Amino acid sequence: MMKAICYTRYGNSEVLKFEDVPMPMPNENAVRIKVEAACINSWDWDMVRGKPFIVRAWGLFSPKYKIPGADVAGRVDAVGAKVTKFKIGDAVFGDLANDGWGSFAEYACADEKSLALMPHGLTYEEACCIPQAGMMALQSVRDHGRLQTGQHMLFNGAGGGVGTFAVQLAKSIGAEVTIVDKADKFPLLKSLGADHCIDYTQQDFVENGLRYDLIVDVVSNRPLAAYKKSLTPTGKFLMVGGSMKAIFQAMFLSSWISSKEQKLGMMAYEINKDLDYMARLMQERKLRAVIDTIFPLEQTCDAFAYYAAGDVKGKIVIKIQ
Repeated sequence: MMKAICYTRYGNSEVLKFEDVPMPMPNENAVRIKVEAACINSWDWDMVRGKPFIVRAWGLFSPKYKIPGADVAGRVDAVGAKVTKFKIGDAVFGDLANDGWGSFAEYACADEKSLALMPHGLTYEEACCIPQAGMMALQSVRDHGRLQTGQHMLFNGAGGGVGTFAVQLAKSIGAEVTIVDKADKFPLLKSLGADHCIDYTQQDFVENGLRYDLIVDVVSNRPLAAYKKSLTPTGKFLMVGGSMKAIFQAMFLSSWISSKEQKLGMMAYEINKDLDYMARLMQERKLRAVIDTIFPLEQTCDAFAYYAAGDVKGKIVIKIQ
């Protein structure tokens, strides 16, 4: 048996229970990880709440997977018969979204393809911050956004995990960066390289008359077409997260709203792509994980309540002791 955070119905953080559950066993292509650290992402919170409704693809009336948590860092303690990539004792990290989730527990299993070796010099707490937030930042800025030196990026909702990574990546490219968030997050974001800050409680960035080469939005809550006037003639808008209405528009109407020059739509996230690349940047201290608070596993309910309040700067880490 092992300790884990479990839930059997959708709701707020109160649905999460700290329980004893059977220890998982890896299949022939998987490894079992002794979890050292895990992270809370917006996707985890969506899965707990069952909102927006699209996440109920993993269980219409109740959650299919009873142990939440996607980001993981830990040490391999068992391997399947056909595993060739890892051995017992290897320090690994990755995103378990394709493996049934389950990182908010003492042990979790994952296909060997879902994991990468942790570089020397990184802590488990740092490594577990990379998989979802780091990959979403990299893919939105570099792969889909194709941000170039001298261009201007705006990131809406920049104070969280994706934004804090994205600001650093954009500055490493040589881009100008404007961030939108609460004013109390400005000092942190400026320390990461942000050039301009907009307090969304005081100013609407789509109404200020400025145009950007790339807009990345993790809290999209307006019609997709509203962003067009804030883009340069060849600008791109990428939605990483937002309301159900905004997600629906991005999924099904983006081709109608976009033009030959301006492209607007939802970013297609590729799980665990370029884990090694992001980890190497962190190992070389060209990039850093911003950790707000570390909670022990038994206080995961409190960690989610803190996340839901919206005041988190960077990442919340769950430490398995």
